Amino acid sequence: QVQLVESGGGLVQAGGSLRLSCAASGRTFSNYAMGWFRQAPGKEREFVAAISWSGGSTYYADSEKGRFTISRDNAKNTVYLQMNSLKPEDTAVYYCAADPTQPVGTGRNNWRRGKALDAWGQGTLVTVSS
Repeated sequence: QVQLVESGGGLVQAGGSLRLSCAASGRTFSNYAMGWFRQAPGKEREFVAAISWSGGSTYYADSEKGRFTISRDNAKNTVYLQMNSLKPEDTAVYYCAADPTQPVGTGRNNWRRGKALDAWGQGTLVTVSS
């Protein structure tokens, strides 16, 4: 199983930017699609974005399209989430996840639901102040 460690969270003012990183180890990184989820206080975990093995395909939740960008560097075994124009409602613990399922076609259902994904990180807290 792949192990995941997120970093890059913190406190930022509304309208600002943050880049989250998720470093993977333990298995061949390029065999896994990667994704980001978030869980706000008192709310269920929700899907944010996912990226295919090669980075050639990406998939976003509608609410983050245009503000967030997911990318990956397979040479560094790292996936990123660039977050721009942050809003207070983006405040949450952000988790990265890994799974062999590509976020294309019906595979998007797996990612959108966030169920039975192969591995999860411990999360990094993002706080957006108004």
